[in-house]
Amino acid sequence: MKKFNIRKVLDGLTAASSSSSSSSAAAQPGTPRENDAVQETLQSEHFQLCKTVRHGFPYQPSSMAFDPVQKILAVGTQTGALRLFGRAGVECYCQHESGAAVIQLQFLINEGALVSALTDDSIHLWNLRQKIPAILHSLKFNRERITYCHLPFQSKWLYIGTERGNIHIVNVESFTLSGYVIMWNKAIELSTKTHPGPVVHISDNPMDEGKLLIGFECGVVVLWDLKSKKADYRYTYDEAIHSVAWHHEGKQFVCSHSDGTLTTWNIRAPAKPGQIITPHGKQPKDGKKPEPCKPILKVEYKTTRAGDPFMVLSGGLSYDTVGRRACLTVMHGKSTAVLEMDYPIVDFLTLCETPYPNDFQEPYAVVVLLEKDLVVIDLGQIGYPIFENPYPLTVHESPVTCCEYFADCPAELIPALYSVGSRQKRQGYSKKEWPISGGNWGQGTQSYPEIIITGHADGSIKFWDASAMMLQVLYKLKTAKVFERARGKEEKSGADIVEEDPFAIQTLSWCPESRMLCVAGVSAHVIVYRFSKQEVTSEVVQLLEVRMQCDFGDVDSPDPGGEQTPTLPVPGASSSPQEVEPPTLLSTGSNSSDGPRDNIPCLQVRSSPLKQSPGYQVELVIQLVWVSGEPPQQITSLAINSSYGLVVFGNSNGLAVVDYLQKTLLLNMGTLELYSPSEPYQRQPCSPRKTRQPSGALCDSVDGSNASEDRCKSPTSGSTSPCNSDEERKQKFIEKVKLKGRRFSKTVASDFAKMSRKISASNEQKPDLDAKDVSFTRSRSSSVTSIERESREVISSFHFCESFPRKTDTVVSPCLLVGTTQGSVMMVAVSLPPGGDQRMQQPVGVSSCGTLVRLKGGILTMALLDSTATLLPPSYEPWYDTNASDEDKERSRKRRPASPPSSQEGHDPQFAVLCSDKQAKVVAMPSQTRIYKHNITETSFVLRADVVQIAGANCIACFCANGHIMTLSLPSLRPLLDVNYLPLTDMRIARTFCFSNLGQALYLTSPTEVQRITYSQETCDNLQEMLSELFTPVETPEAPNRGFFKGLFGGGAQSLDREDLFGETASGKASRSLAQHIPGPGGMEGIKGAASGVVGDLARARIALDERGQKLGELEDRTAGMMASAESFSKHAHDMMLKYKDKKWYQL
Repeated sequence: MKKFNIRKVLDGLTAASSSSSSSSAAAQPGTPRENDAVQETLQSEHFQLCKTVRHGFPYQPSSMAFDPVQKILAVGTQTGALRLFGRAGVECYCQHESGAAVIQLQFLINEGALVSALTDDSIHLWNLRQKIPAILHSLKFNRERITYCHLPFQSKWLYIGTERGNIHIVNVESFTLSGYVIMWNKAIELSTKTHPGPVVHISDNPMDEGKLLIGFECGVVVLWDLKSKKADYRYTYDEAIHSVAWHHEGKQFVCSHSDGTLTTWNIRAPAKPGQIITPHGKQPKDGKKPEPCKPILKVEYKTTRAGDPFMVLSGGLSYDTVGRRACLTVMHGKSTAVLEMDYPIVDFLTLCETPYPNDFQEPYAVVVLLEKDLVVIDLGQIGYPIFENPYPLTVHESPVTCCEYFADCPAELIPALYSVGSRQKRQGYSKKEWPISGGNWGQGTQSYPEIIITGHADGSIKFWDASAMMLQVLYKLKTAKVFERARGKEEKSGADIVEEDPFAIQTLSWCPESRMLCVAGVSAHVIVYRFSKQEVTSEVVQLLEVRMQCDFGDVDSPDPGGEQTPTLPVPGASSSPQEVEPPTLLSTGSNSSDGPRDNIPCLQVRSSPLKQSPGYQVELVIQLVWVSGEPPQQITSLAINSSYGLVVFGNSNGLAVVDYLQKTLLLNMGTLELYSPSEPYQRQPCSPRKTRQPSGALCDSVDGSNASEDRCKSPTSGSTSPCNSDEERKQKFIEKVKLKGRRFSKTVASDFAKMSRKISASNEQKPDLDAKDVSFTRSRSSSVTSIERESREVISSFHFCESFPRKTDTVVSPCLLVGTTQGSVMMVAVSLPPGGDQRMQQPVGVSSCGTLVRLKGGILTMALLDSTATLLPPSYEPWYDTNASDEDKERSRKRRPASPPSSQEGHDPQFAVLCSDKQAKVVAMPSQTRIYKHNITETSFVLRADVVQIAGANCIACFCANGHIMTLSLPSLRPLLDVNYLPLTDMRIARTFCFSNLGQALYLTSPTEVQRITYSQETCDNLQEMLSELFTPVETPEAPNRGFFKGLFGGGAQSLDREDLFGETASGKASRSLAQHIPGPGGMEGIKGAASGVVGDLARARIALDERGQKLGELEDRTAGMMASAESFSKHAHDMMLKYKDKKWYQL
């Protein structure tokens, strides 16, 4: 794991930065005097950035190995990553610096070490005895390409086969080459007239270590005598070989071939195979050869003491099974079981009771590594059931489209989610324990609950328990159940704005305290969920349709022409939205094909009764409808507040506020209407839109061909813009993304396109705002298409709070902060009726109070602090079960009051914290005066910003597109951390990166893996203690008993002193130009680089003491053994002396 040793930002520079940034505010009224400033406790020493753990399925796996004694599984990938798995919760990730694909892995069984071979012809020795594995040695081959490796059990000599057909031998202790080389021409001699091809297999005879079996690709197998340096036997078959497997007695072996056949050879009968079978071939009646099948890529031959042997193979299916999924075949006695897999097979391993190859193997499971899954099959039960996988490998079950991270959640949440999620588990798993059971959990001190929520392309939402550096799925919610599913292409509604994945989750808002959940999907739909432990059946799904539109054709008229509600709606008014309608009305509108579509939602809500299991249950479905032939714009921001009973969502047309308790629309307002008519910030449309675009997000992914022609045209003249090269690069990026994005959904592709436009726009010079931020100017893209798209001011952020809606207010009241992509922050006042029955009968008042402040860039996050800089979270209603008894409801249903503002004279009681993709500001409330400002970045832009708690205080955490992670103190906005961590190489990172409290953050580093990081110094210091341990001291099983007769007549396994053969004295030195030795940073140096502080020193000292104690223990055992041997010799000598003491020489 890469360690970031961060040099702290100098406090003097930060102080100068903050003083200069606030100097312009010093003249403003309401600014606190210097001696009145809030005392901030956060310093740069509280922050340090490092990776912690990686969860999920290894992306693009390529190889696998298993240690049968330590019970550890290793998986290598095409990107050079290594993932190691032990018992549930024991995982480890490490990376080869070269990034070359891992072609093979070999454990030094029970030694705590692993050898990896890469496609760049290098081999590496990893030390697994430390929590963060490190490379001890590397060897880079210069003249030959590595194709196969073999390390015999309890041997220090590694055989390496090459593409040229040669075999080299490496000492794994020193990682030096032996002078002993097996050349391909000596191995095959005259058996073939052509080159035999690469080495595809190497293994030693289980019963004779001096005999090496070498398989060449062309079909030739050679049994090589290591002592005499010559071939004993050569076995030739006319089909290419893919793998070879021994019988444990060493008298026969099995080869798998490219024509789908298995050949069994007796080692002393090289003339022809003893048996040829085609497991999946159709046997002709006339006795001819069966039809050829697909190649058998791998075969394993495992014996049992009590019954028939097992033969496990992958591939070999008949060619007429087109479209059939990949299969694993298990042949046991006369039965053949074909096990279908969901994905192509990368590799498989048979797990056996013994690590010794010369004993009955007693196989008990098969680990199958698939392209996107890991399956373990139980060989000991009828039907070969699979084991229940304890690892979090289903992150990618459907592509992740959004992600949220909640640290320090209410303690009862995880048990509640687990109790409802445990009922969703599949049945039919093996009843045995998970066989990969090595390692130990970390001993971390952090015990706060952490929850990760992922939204997926198929409309599902998963809740994960992320506590204690682990990850476990708690509960899965399927939002698509609310809607009718089209059964075929001809039944698909023409109103769909998304062809693929119409239920994909766009964004979500969750209140952990009340357990209310609100999700927005790509088909412009919002679903409000309430948590319940009781099962219910809803006869009719509560539905609310909203018509949002904004007409840009008439600049002078502020009326958007769509259906709007008054600022303070009155029940029964003609402009109020549709009340809850039966879903049957939707089908009539969606089927009408005459004229432009109007008042039609994109999805059809389910009309049949909906059975809702315990967990999250639908409270209300809100759908945006088509307006005069134009599809609804996708929802860009979302927020829910359980205390007010409101949900608010916005897009490029404006915002809508919905009372989910009364199921009514309170406010449906265009973005322009949020501004006061007299405001200097009010933005006029750049130009009327002549042609209406389809959905704002999706148009980017479908109009690339048309937009590319005008991509570099200036809007004022026909001349080519000077940004030609940047625009070309941008267009290539978009096209590339479009190609890849179709695998997930068009929303994902549109995200790429948006990001590419934003990157190009950020490179242009943008004039800064003046001190008063009145004359605000905006950079414009050089593309006509970009101008048209950006002419709409999109709602980008919401924040419910209890504050002062107007400057003249003296008492806090419920409010909604609204942020836009053009940097405006507006205040909306909420007037709530009294609680109880009146809340359900009287309307909620909502009114816009105009603009609070203006920032440069789009608003990302907003928060509220009190006068002591303590975070004021949104008020919430404690969770209660709506399906429980009335007594339980009344007992638990009490609204949490907002914290009262401080009443210090001469001070503003609150600070509003506002952060855009360019800068951050702190505004005093209710005077609405800016007191601090900090320009976060000039050349890039912020992708994600959150106000988080760490070390008992609050700060702003930011992730920029240029890869920098930064933190700013509150309220003075002093820079505390600025690290160039991760350049934005993938839109997936931008879409999934999120910060949480207590210094935690995460993002999807690949389509299948979640990378967790920390920016807390305390967590970095304790990381060694929190990480799991891979290696645990385990006794190696005893070698199999040779038996009396085998020992007497030499029928047992023959050992070989490989040191005499391969050592420098016997074989000489290898050519220096053949391979280059590279010492690695492993061992204690690896620990030094991976840990810092007192905890790291203690960990190193403890490991050193453990190793020293282990060596002393071994020495003590050897000393005791020698003493016992000496005493025994002395006793026998004394007995002999007494026996022959008085005898004469002739009596002996």
